[in-house]
Amino acid sequence: MALLEVRDLVVSYRVRSHNFAPKRTLYAVNGVSFEIGEGETLGLVGESGCGKSTIGKALVRLEKPASGSIVMEGRELADLTGRALRKSRGDIQMIFQDPYGSLNPRLKIAESLDEVLALRRPGSRQERRKRAEELLAQVGLPSDTLERYPHQFSGGQRQRIGIARALAGDPKLIVADEPVSALDVSVQAAIVNLLMDIQRECGTAFLFIAHDLAVVEHISHRIMVMYLGRIVEIAPAHELVASPRHPYTKALLAAVPTVTPEGKSRLVLHGDVPSPIDPPAGCPFHPRCPRASERCRAERPELEGTGGHRCACFFPEN
Repeated sequence: MALLEVRDLVVSYRVRSHNFAPKRTLYAVNGVSFEIGEGETLGLVGESGCGKSTIGKALVRLEKPASGSIVMEGRELADLTGRALRKSRGDIQMIFQDPYGSLNPRLKIAESLDEVLALRRPGSRQERRKRAEELLAQVGLPSDTLERYPHQFSGGQRQRIGIARALAGDPKLIVADEPVSALDVSVQAAIVNLLMDIQRECGTAFLFIAHDLAVVEHISHRIMVMYLGRIVEIAPAHELVASPRHPYTKALLAAVPTVTPEGKSRLVLHGDVPSPIDPPAGCPFHPRCPRASERCRAERPELEGTGGHRCACFFPEN
């Protein structure tokens, strides 16, 4: 049974291409549909600006969808406002990319955690303090962390605090928005392994957003690949990496560094990503695709496939 079901999600903005131009509609997310199961990690990858983070923010309602449906355990979230919206946010929490900017520098860690605990666990301050200590222990930090300020910690430690704060809401789903991209390589593996440990202990589901396919494959059960606001391929993680069908997925995989590059097929993309304000007709990838045909320039392919592996391409590789 799906924990979360997203159908035809659209997030758009009215923007100007320059100061005196009329406003036009930019579709950051354009008709995206997917599901996340209980205790599942769904990876989401793509180049910067493709709409990955916008999807995550729409799920926690930091961005309001223009249209579409976000259903969690049978409850529609897309149209919630006021108290109902605040209550729903306990079920979906977010870990932000920047561990330096996601914590209030004026609050001690105890105060940052207590803000969440007071909303989700009405009880005495002593009970909330004990729970805060348990959360810090869960992410590998000592209890004296509570009396210190964010500037007294390293980036990796701050991200652990951010994870503890997300867990304070007892969420069923956590949106992890590039949680390791701002960290040193030596710290990244520890944070990824911590998230996997949390999932095993608590059964929490994750939407894990990143641009590094190697990291995403390690942590995810399934992977979605996004390009210019749309999902172009979705499959079980190891299957997608071993047998990609979409040429964009092949290009992303070719960009992953390997120890033994000999014999590794390499697909090099030419040109830049089109503007989301003025996307190309037909398949959004066709201006950069080495296999593009006249059909690709005129028609937009839909996600199709069997066995859980779907691809939006007229000429997928098997």
